[in-house]
Amino acid sequence: MRKGGRFPVHILVFLGPAVLIYTAFMIYPLFDSLWLSLNNKASSGGQIFVGIQNYLALFSQERWSAPFWNALRNNAVFFIIHTVVQNPIGLLLAALLATRIRGSAIYRTILFTPTILSVVIIGFVWKLILAPSWGISHTLFSIVGLGGLGDFPWLGTESTTLITLSLMSVWQNVGIPMMLFLAALIRIPDDLMEAARVDGASGWTIFWKIQFPLILPTVGLIAVLTFVGNFNAFDLIYATQGALAGPNFASDILGTYFFRTFFGYQLQPADPFMGSTVAGVMLLIILVGVLFYLFGWQRRLQQIQF
Repeated sequence: MRKGGRFPVHILVFLGPAVLIYTAFMIYPLFDSLWLSLNNKASSGGQIFVGIQNYLALFSQERWSAPFWNALRNNAVFFIIHTVVQNPIGLLLAALLATRIRGSAIYRTILFTPTILSVVIIGFVWKLILAPSWGISHTLFSIVGLGGLGDFPWLGTESTTLITLSLMSVWQNVGIPMMLFLAALIRIPDDLMEAARVDGASGWTIFWKIQFPLILPTVGLIAVLTFVGNFNAFDLIYATQGALAGPNFASDILGTYFFRTFFGYQLQPADPFMGSTVAGVMLLIILVGVLFYLFGWQRRLQQIQF
């Protein structure tokens, strides 16, 4: 409240609806899920508080721990592929577009278009392309002299399905880091590059010695967004491989494991208490990654800058 004045009611008018909606659809479900993970089904049919017993069961009982560790391992691979493939490609595309090449606006639109498409459409189209019997992948591979790869069941083999799905996700989402990197690059004053060119610096030297250090905050932001997005991933795997994330759970990640556990699927009965426990662990993993970004990466950047 301001000294000697009335409380600014207009702040409540503007913030109130957003706070109420966010609380109803985000904050309350979050805490309700965490509370549910600390309970279990009682013999009388209701629920009873069990503390961290569900978490201990998730990590110790083979019924829960085996699929959990498999999903976590697959999720880590999913994240690593995005980090080493999607983000560098996004940076490369942004660096090319930042040179103001002819038709850059058209290229930006084309490259960003898959990002706004429905995941169901993306999954369906790629399944059509990669179908060994009648997909067009054979023709595409034949163009580059690798026709034999077109007959391979990329989504039906345990050793390749997760990598294939990761690359499909990279193709769809590469436009996001590209646009963020591009926004950071075009904010750099042209005077810095012009001065470097006058001193005889090459384009490669200008990028690594001037541009890249100046966009390090954006690099960290994109890294943490990739981490959060990948450990929240669900839709592409579900749309392409179903809730079982086949074959033989080879593409199972935490999102699909949570779905089967909480809602049940086929012969697996629904268990909202253990499902909430899986969700709680997912929240903890994401929270650790975000805290590392805030207190590790961001703090180090501030020390370098100041």
